[in-house]
Amino acid sequence: MSGDAGRRTVVVTGASAGLGYHAAEQLAAQGHRVVLATRNPDRGLAAERSIRAHVDDADLVHLHLDLADLDSVHGAAATLAELGPVHALLNNAGVVGSSEQRSTAQGLELQVGTNHLGHFAWTALVLPLLDQDDGRVVHLGSIAHRFVTLDRRDPLAVGRYDGHRQYARSKLAVMLFGFELAQRLGDAGSAVRSVVAHPGLALDALGPARPDVAPTRSEPAWMRAGSGWIAQGKDAGARPLVHAAVGDGVRSGEYWGPDGPLQLAGAPAIVPARSRAHDRTAAARLWTASERATGVAFALDALV
Repeated sequence: MSGDAGRRTVVVTGASAGLGYHAAEQLAAQGHRVVLATRNPDRGLAAERSIRAHVDDADLVHLHLDLADLDSVHGAAATLAELGPVHALLNNAGVVGSSEQRSTAQGLELQVGTNHLGHFAWTALVLPLLDQDDGRVVHLGSIAHRFVTLDRRDPLAVGRYDGHRQYARSKLAVMLFGFELAQRLGDAGSAVRSVVAHPGLALDALGPARPDVAPTRSEPAWMRAGSGWIAQGKDAGARPLVHAAVGDGVRSGEYWGPDGPLQLAGAPAIVPARSRAHDRTAAARLWTASERATGVAFALDALV
């Protein structure tokens, strides 16, 4: 990257492992300033050491952020305001398939509370800090959104708990929010872009070794053995996220993911999402419930 013309500051949540780590490393390698927003300080420092071992002169900043605690979300947003202009939020962090039902600090179900509600509040608080001419918010979607719906009466309702089903519901909520935010930003006349991206089927075992960085979760041996032709490493899975955050030609409301069969692996491309992720009636119900649950409201008209 020549000079600073294309250099941006990107905040990556969950940057200490998995997709978030690889996205942070790739962004640093492109010459961007990366804010490593992590819950665990020790893991954040380990991620920094690993990135510096692979990227000369990486420009990295630490930010403590626990998305499962709304007090932490408020504190991190206040700290970020002191770091200078921000060009992109890469909302990557999340809980994947918790086997037992657990709660956030405020008593919300952990997966929806972290993956969706934590990022919902985080985005609302940080949106005014974004570059209002070229800012972006990237939301981490998932192919899992294809298999679930949200309760029409209460989109945050858990019902009979199943960890993998609840993860899929959290990702449908993330995508509904991301696409709806794009619509509302456009209606408000804001140039800030809201983009959804997903990694396909991305596994730690198929990526490059990063011994200082803990894997996000242990993958079964059968999955590692048979998935090479239908999956990709977390490094490849991070590429659609990175492109959505800083790539050229990205428009608000787009959905980026791998271009291979079933969107499981491949190069970054615009891909289709199921219509349930674009349901504006469902998105409006979710938005209202999310503001009520987090106590945080968006002030989109104040951005322009």
